[in-house]
Amino acid sequence: MSHKTPLTRSDIEDFLFAEAELLNTWRLPEWLALFTGDGVYYVPSTDVAPMASPENNLFYIADDHFRLSERVKRLMKRTAHVEFPRSKTMRLVSNVRILAQSEDSLSASAAFITYRTKDAVTDTYFGTHYYQFARDDAGLKIREKRSMLASDGLRAQCRISIII
Repeated sequence: MSHKTPLTRSDIEDFLFAEAELLNTWRLPEWLALFTGDGVYYVPSTDVAPMASPENNLFYIADDHFRLSERVKRLMKRTAHVEFPRSKTMRLVSNVRILAQSEDSLSASAAFITYRTKDAVTDTYFGTHYYQFARDDAGLKIREKRSMLASDGLRAQCRISIII
């Protein structure tokens, strides 16, 4: 398929469902490969504007590609005590919408619920993912993933030790 062919919501859903499966099965290096070389992953605190900048706002996670690759390496090690043994997770993705697209980029949003269970405790994270994708003949790559939590905060979970 030429990258000039407009993508459909179904195309984006397939990509996001595959991404969720990679995360659910702890195939984090493969998940990291979905990002561009300059890709970023953001999880802003729950009290900032959706498109706020991490330079002057509190973010739970504000990883450039290098930091994201280090996070993946750390989570894959047995010495990542918070995630060894690994949590069981289930990510649900819905309400996928294409917000804009051109020949070389696409932006989309999707509602999410991520369940994480470990040590007989189940945490629930929910909100909206906002994506900026780069498009080329090889397909889609994530340039930015921004996970906006819809809860009031992290009081129940007190932390984010997984990629939501």
